[in-house]
Amino acid sequence: MQSYLRTATASWRSQTPALRIMRLWLGFTWIYAGWDKASDSGFLTSGSSTYIGTQLSGYSTQSPVGFAFNKLIEHALLVGGFVMIIEFAIGLATLLWVAPRLAAFGGFSMSVGLWLASSFHASPYFLASDSAYAVLWLSYLLLLLKDGKRRVFEMSLERRGVLRGGITAVLAIGFAGVGKFFAKAAPATSDSAAASTGTKIIKLASLKVGATHNFATKNGAPAILFRTKTGVFAYSAICTHQGCTVSYSGTSKTLKCPCHGAEFDPLKAAKVINGPAQTPLSKVKVTVSGAWVIEA
Repeated sequence: MQSYLRTATASWRSQTPALRIMRLWLGFTWIYAGWDKASDSGFLTSGSSTYIGTQLSGYSTQSPVGFAFNKLIEHALLVGGFVMIIEFAIGLATLLWVAPRLAAFGGFSMSVGLWLASSFHASPYFLASDSAYAVLWLSYLLLLLKDGKRRVFEMSLERRGVLRGGITAVLAIGFAGVGKFFAKAAPATSDSAAASTGTKIIKLASLKVGATHNFATKNGAPAILFRTKTGVFAYSAICTHQGCTVSYSGTSKTLKCPCHGAEFDPLKAAKVINGPAQTPLSKVKVTVSGAWVIEA
């Protein structure tokens, strides 16, 4: 452990002030990102507004590579746990100088992935912090590689190098576990507050009777809006079986899940008409306000 800390301390002394600032900011930010998830009681809890499965479902409908997320939704808990631990690991490795180039490449890859997943459509582009972090990680990585003699994936396989990597992994897992003791509950939203901050979905005139419209709710989750002769209503597009994204079939007049074949009847409160799902889709509160259909 003393050798572990000595190597980290020596690395800070040998770097320029500019590199130290980049390293400090990136390392602590990634640790904070992991802690934010670890201390969020809803991140790994199905049905929560911050549930990782809900986020993945939103990505599947909004990302330019959305097709890649449907299979991940089925394993949302594993994906959430992996992302949390990797964020801790990248942050710790960056601060403690454990496989620094590999950690920088990991941070760059994660930033690009988050940009494609959640902020690709941000306009103007500079509002997307994920792309800014991708550039910052890439710049940091190139500075670490400036001598041209080091490879990104170079990592010591000697006993000392393996031990340092092992300690970092244990610390990352430990931080993730400790976060549970500081878990914060998701804030409740009253109906009156939701109604006063209604979000426009589509103009009523643009949605013909019998038509449907896919949209993202306030928390980014996918949903489907219906208009019938009696009014408008909407359901979450997140399957209640394992969280895949359902779609409306005009042929069968049902909402179908592409992963395991569950079907729901939108005209009967989205009740299950074909398993393996056991519960109906969640209802999304919508209403007509002036010329617009809004999420209440």
